[in-house]
Amino acid sequence: MQAFLKKFEHIIVLSLITMMVIVVVLATVELGWIIIRDIVTPPIILLEIDELLEIFGFFLLVLIGIELLETIKAYLLTNVIHVEIVLEVALIAIARKVIILDLNKYESLTLVGIAALIAAVALAYLVIKRHIKSLNENEH
Repeated sequence: MQAFLKKFEHIIVLSLITMMVIVVVLATVELGWIIIRDIVTPPIILLEIDELLEIFGFFLLVLIGIELLETIKAYLLTNVIHVEIVLEVALIAIARKVIILDLNKYESLTLVGIAALIAAVALAYLVIKRHIKSLNENEH
């Protein structure tokens, strides 16, 4: 039964990697289309602020996809979810949200909550990185 579950898990992870690759490729093509569309519409070559924010948001979305792919790949190789990579994905996702955030739509308490979330994830990432560094130093 254990061998069956391992094989099943391996097939699922490979399926996830395949689907993630397809999604990242499609998102990259979509990003290219958005850039071309924004450049060729008047005023030509000049981009409006909202167009830039859309491009930056989409760019970070592609990076999130790549980081998720890295997470799945790392899991496939080691059968361990690397917290460091998950926190990197979270930081990129939060950065994307902040970049495309319309400050006029949210109350100040919501913005404080977003700031607290950023600080918590950044602190967790820092702690994990230091812990990994100290483990690596102790090995040598």
